[in-house]
Amino acid sequence: MNKPAIILACAAALAHPAAAGTAPAEVPIEAPGPQGALAGTMARSIEGEGPVALIIPGSGPTDRDGNSPMGIAAASYRLLAQGLAANGITTVRIDKRGMFGSDAAVADANAVTIADYVSDIATWVRRTREETGTPCVWLIGHSEGGLVSLAAAQEVPGLCGLVLIAAPGKPMGEVIRAQLRANPANASLLPAAEIAIDRLTAGEKVEAETLPQPLLPLFGPAVQDYLISAFALDPSELAKRADLPMLIVQGGKDLQVPAEDARRLAAANPSAVLEILPDANHVLKDVAGSSPADNLVTYGNPDLPLAEAVVPTIAGFIRR
Repeated sequence: MNKPAIILACAAALAHPAAAGTAPAEVPIEAPGPQGALAGTMARSIEGEGPVALIIPGSGPTDRDGNSPMGIAAASYRLLAQGLAANGITTVRIDKRGMFGSDAAVADANAVTIADYVSDIATWVRRTREETGTPCVWLIGHSEGGLVSLAAAQEVPGLCGLVLIAAPGKPMGEVIRAQLRANPANASLLPAAEIAIDRLTAGEKVEAETLPQPLLPLFGPAVQDYLISAFALDPSELAKRADLPMLIVQGGKDLQVPAEDARRLAAANPSAVLEILPDANHVLKDVAGSSPADNLVTYGNPDLPLAEAVVPTIAGFIRR
């Protein structure tokens, strides 16, 4: 899987504090994919009923627990599911089409587009409603999953609302352009990168021979259909058109998605609720220090709990 990862307030009171030591019941769940099954895990509410949410993973090879072979082992989605279950909210967390437990769903995970992910979300919403009997499903999208959630909100029926966590507020092409410009070591690559971003944004393919070798993993032919689909979407425009309850959660110490993106999403949809958690980072862990090393060490620690305000903020919004 070569798709690039997007290098990209006060919390509500706990709705239903869990009894000490209570763990949610987790069961596997499948939904039909184009060539094989899509796989996920359902963490049932300790109450056995109540709201239901679908957790949509971020960019690159991110699994249903929020981990990645690219050095991420924070287990953020698993911890979020457990915390929400303890607060009366059932969740389904999923492996993306073509990856991990959903690897049989499509032969080439690199060929999957945002529209394909939205189609899978529609399938998961139907499957989750069948399994739980809930009239509607919340979407909780993290990072790229926030973009997918916003796109799904335009066309997928049966949604209760959206929770966008560390979601990009600008088109992905702009995000990648800014990241490349921010690193002086990329100076010699910028002209070719700028041309590639402009062409992909216009819906045009880029010839591999025009790309310097270091840019091939980012813009190579294998991922261009995906990039064209992602670059065409402006998250703030999607947020403006989303006629659903919306919570925007952003960590103040997120190294990948700046707080200005969350503010841009909130400005686009004045009815949205914006919560900035000052010490939380991109993998939803609190960071005590201010250095990149302090921040990144949390990416590999599944035993470190989520930032204290994450679960109460999300659970409070959904349950109210």
